[in-house]
Amino acid sequence: MSETLAPLGPFGRMATMTGRRIRISVRNVDAVITSMALPLMLMVVFVYFFGGAIDTGTAYVTYVVPGILVLCAAFGAATTAIGVSEDMKTGIVDRFRSLGVGGTAILAGHVAASTLRNLLSTALVVAAALLIGFRPTASPAAWLAAVGLLTAFLVALSWLSTAVGLLARSPEAAGGFTFFMSFLPYPSSAFVPIDTMPDWLHAFSEHQPATPLIESLRGLLLSEPVGNDPWTALAWCGGILIVSVAASTALFRVRNR
Repeated sequence: MSETLAPLGPFGRMATMTGRRIRISVRNVDAVITSMALPLMLMVVFVYFFGGAIDTGTAYVTYVVPGILVLCAAFGAATTAIGVSEDMKTGIVDRFRSLGVGGTAILAGHVAASTLRNLLSTALVVAAALLIGFRPTASPAAWLAAVGLLTAFLVALSWLSTAVGLLARSPEAAGGFTFFMSFLPYPSSAFVPIDTMPDWLHAFSEHQPATPLIESLRGLLLSEPVGNDPWTALAWCGGILIVSVAASTALFRVRNR
């Protein structure tokens, strides 16, 4: 293994770490099924169980799919914390460092693998949504913009999850973060219009990361005006990314003194 990693540059080491995490994810069949089945089940529940009772001014499946996509991304990115915590607990990081693999390559490998894995999950959710009646009218440029926004969100949350995984003292503790991130899209415009929520909840629902992203995806996919929502969503992603990368780098150094 030393003969394989030693000559590689930074990007080669990161690619190696990314491939390693992808192989681990593929072997963890339970986690793969959960990450893909949960958003699909929630979409079916909301569309067929609650959709008839919720008035959004349009077909409910059309309204809810952007929120499900963000929920899928949030849950999937949050599981990065578990993988990072497992690596820190088993001591494999010490082995990698002895082979000349730095913390940046190890952590970036987790993030890249998480992003690729969750983009695949998102594609499956979109395919399922099309089967149950979702009919987007987006142009190719709008689709690219929507994918770009969702990718930025995945990268930012994956780095945030990396920092959480470094803070957690066990994979079980890191797993609790997935609940928090799965909850984040609920007090937003994902499933019901914000105007229908209690007044005391409006401020939080309007000024949290999920809402501008959901509104951007909704507007882009349905060919509706998006206003400043994409820029607001990107600002949230950029802020989360900067803080999370800095925190992850510092925490990795502390954990590996």
